[in-house]
Amino acid sequence: MNLYPKSLDTWWDWGLWLVLTAGLSLLLLVVLLVIIAFLLLMDRKVWAAVQMRRGPNVVGPFGLFQSFADLLKFAFKEPLIPAGADKGLFLLAPLVTSVLALAAWAVIPVGNGLAIANVNVGILYLFAISSLGVYGIIIGGWASNSKYPFLSSLRSAAQMVSYEVSIGFVIITVLLCAGSLNLNDIVKAQQIGIGTRLGMKASLLDWYWLPLFPMFVVFFISALAETNRPPFDLVEAESELVAGFMVEYGSTPYLLFMLGEYVAIVTMCAMTSILFLGGWLPPLDIAPLNWIPGPLWFLIKITFVFFMFAMVKAMVPRYRYDQLMRLGWKVFLPLSLVMVVVVAGLLQYGPQVR
Repeated sequence: MNLYPKSLDTWWDWGLWLVLTAGLSLLLLVVLLVIIAFLLLMDRKVWAAVQMRRGPNVVGPFGLFQSFADLLKFAFKEPLIPAGADKGLFLLAPLVTSVLALAAWAVIPVGNGLAIANVNVGILYLFAISSLGVYGIIIGGWASNSKYPFLSSLRSAAQMVSYEVSIGFVIITVLLCAGSLNLNDIVKAQQIGIGTRLGMKASLLDWYWLPLFPMFVVFFISALAETNRPPFDLVEAESELVAGFMVEYGSTPYLLFMLGEYVAIVTMCAMTSILFLGGWLPPLDIAPLNWIPGPLWFLIKITFVFFMFAMVKAMVPRYRYDQLMRLGWKVFLPLSLVMVVVVAGLLQYGPQVR
């Protein structure tokens, strides 16, 4: 379904294009933020269940309005800026983090062709936007004019850069199999795979999690480190760094940092779904599963990956910083490099796997 005008030859076409883009962007942001509010509640509930406690259960039925109550609490708090801080950069940092995190969703298809911008280099846009996110952290740590936030921002930058390298090579293996940089085409390429070549209907056996299972594991763990999720939340968990690069922040600026972090987490869940779990495709292309709209399947898969993130947070002990860096540079980087060579070799000289 294409709502946009076929050409942009007149001012009317440009105005219609602008209104549609702004309206669809606003709709996507509202839906995304509401979903994140409930995913945040789910995160806290899962953590509580694993630790045999109840979690948020007071505000609204079953605590459903807890995230919105927290939003109001942060919004009405007085923002405090340290006397020695660079005020402009201090306030700009959380805004940069949250805006860049939200901007990534411009190219993510929630259904077949349902994206704000269905560009042919969508995966490169996403990789670039995620790489820019480190600037908000660096600016926030430096502008605080305190050694503890600055140390933590440097650690966070090193951590994000280390695991972005592995994520980049993982994405290359998927692109080799799909033959396209377009996220929509990557999902469509997963309609044919191991299952269909065995004579079965299109199913989850065709998705890339199966032939690229080592890369699926590397991507999942790297996504945890990229988004500062436990067990890799060292930048805000070390005792000597107090609350990491956000130690001087409170009220709305702190809320924007946390918003950017959770939007980045949901983006990584969406990327995992698109690259390895078939995006909006049903797990089996039969009735009644294929009657369910694609965006709903996409949401179910995002929720499933987020649940795995929450379980890792609740069960896996925290890494030391040297262990974190060793895992990224000495394990994931060589493994992903080898997998790129193996996948390229199989596609060129072996049996077809896509």
